[in-house]
Amino acid sequence: MKYDFAAIEKKWQDKWEECGCFHAEIDHSKPKFYALVEFPYPSGAGLHVGHPRSYTALDIVCRKRRMQGYNVLYPMGWDAFGLPTENFAIKNHIHPAIVTKKNVDRFRSQLKALGLSFDWKREVNTTDPSYYKWTQWIFLQLFKQGLAYKKEMSVNWCTGCKCVLANEEVVGGVCERCGSEVVHKVKSQWMLAITKYAQRLIDEYHQDLHHPLRHTFRRYLYGYFAGASAH
Repeated sequence: MKYDFAAIEKKWQDKWEECGCFHAEIDHSKPKFYALVEFPYPSGAGLHVGHPRSYTALDIVCRKRRMQGYNVLYPMGWDAFGLPTENFAIKNHIHPAIVTKKNVDRFRSQLKALGLSFDWKREVNTTDPSYYKWTQWIFLQLFKQGLAYKKEMSVNWCTGCKCVLANEEVVGGVCERCGSEVVHKVKSQWMLAITKYAQRLIDEYHQDLHHPLRHTFRRYLYGYFAGASAH
């Protein structure tokens, strides 16, 4: 008998959403479990294999916690601001809000088709004014405390996308997204002084972290180095 996965899985996914199987409850009698994955940037290309890889792993944990009686909050959202979207909109004479909505709709439909147990009632979009007014507020508090500052520094500059790239986005001297040459350019950047909290994070967060790479975490997550080695 042929398994009509498109029809059967869609039927039950709709049922799950209808009955709110994966919605977090307002129930203080249950133990709480909050699971958070990195919100994807909704590009026009849609999902790639790296997205469901991490989402599926945490989805398994969330389903187990629900069966154990936990009140699970497992949200999904969109890190939707980005120069690539603006550049695409300029090139094709389309408003970036239209591009973003179209891309988000595609990502959402793909994630729902995978049957992941996200709480879609708590969907977040960073381009929503009701969301980014709070990120702006947080930035202002950091600025007032001297934790947000500007600094001239060398960055990876994509000559095609016209934006700054992380080291991981540069492959063989070119942009992994568009293939254009990447050059080093000195630009004024907003910085957050997270290293001021490095020791506190290590003392409080890592006290129970028994992982062979915990010293690497200190260096790369917090920029923390202590002492010196001389040979």
